[in-house]
Amino acid sequence: MLTPPPFPKSFASDNHAGVHPAVLAAIVEANTGDAPAYGGDAWTHTMENAFRAEFGAQATVYPMFNGTGANVVGLGLALRAYDAVLCPATAHINGSECGAAERVLGTKLIPLPTDDGKLTVGEIQGQLSALGNVQHSQPRVISISQVTECGTCYTADEISELAEFAHARGLFLHMDGARLANAAAELGCSMRALTTDAGVDLFSFGGTKNGAMGAEALVILNPELDAPALFLRKQGMQLASKMRYVSAQLTALLTGGLWRENAAHANAMAHRLADGVAGLPGVSLRYPVQSNAVFPVLPEKVIAELQQRYLFHIWDADENVARWVTSFDTTVEHVDTFVSDIRLAVCGAIDA
Repeated sequence: MLTPPPFPKSFASDNHAGVHPAVLAAIVEANTGDAPAYGGDAWTHTMENAFRAEFGAQATVYPMFNGTGANVVGLGLALRAYDAVLCPATAHINGSECGAAERVLGTKLIPLPTDDGKLTVGEIQGQLSALGNVQHSQPRVISISQVTECGTCYTADEISELAEFAHARGLFLHMDGARLANAAAELGCSMRALTTDAGVDLFSFGGTKNGAMGAEALVILNPELDAPALFLRKQGMQLASKMRYVSAQLTALLTGGLWRENAAHANAMAHRLADGVAGLPGVSLRYPVQSNAVFPVLPEKVIAELQQRYLFHIWDADENVARWVTSFDTTVEHVDTFVSDIRLAVCGAIDA
């Protein structure tokens, strides 16, 4: 019999987590009197300075409501009507955004198979024979996710290699940075090292998964792409009228290293969870743990029993691969209770 956890903690997604108190406090502080709409407020100005301090003086930032919107608007800046996006088959823009890029932009996504969610130059090279061929959509953007949907991280050198390869062929490098903070925390580097310094042209910045109430952003590092951004953001329905409340959240994450603190804790809880189930009979990991996600292969009976009490997603039903995600407010107690119940379920399946 599984014991209920002391708190009903979800391991399904960091989107399930609450809001960090510092972010809530920033929202409350912004809720003072009147302020100009659509980004003409002091909070948005402060946020813009915070992003420039983090990513460099050339960075321009556009607060948005959600990651899908930030990805679509960003890709729209780089694409012509006949262009295509090369991305991993597992990419969020390909599998989890309901065809938004295709529907809104009319672009073609070319998904490429990968072993771990990470694109390499070799995997991209074979797609570039279409360049100049009028029968084919023209590869224009390489899009990567950091962290990948498999929980793995690109190193700064790997990103630099992709950027150099793309730029030498007239392509742009886009990053879905929904969990960029987790990657930087895991790799022990700055977010700038994985973006600006590595040659990324533009990226979506994730706040919601890292303690925000609901705040994402599009960050443009290549000035060539910046001119239409104000208009495409509006056309893409991502322009907040009361932008100060979105901007205040982003500033809170970038103030005092809160983004790193939250991400590092979430990552640590994922490593603790993975270590806790290591060596259990019938349990293995599909991907290495490099962020706040764990992808265990479990006996089917164990999955069924655990899902009676815990919320988590199935990554690959055919091979019984689950996905567990930790967040900034996952506690050691949450993890240890979950691990205890996993052990009980595994032992029960063996004895049955």
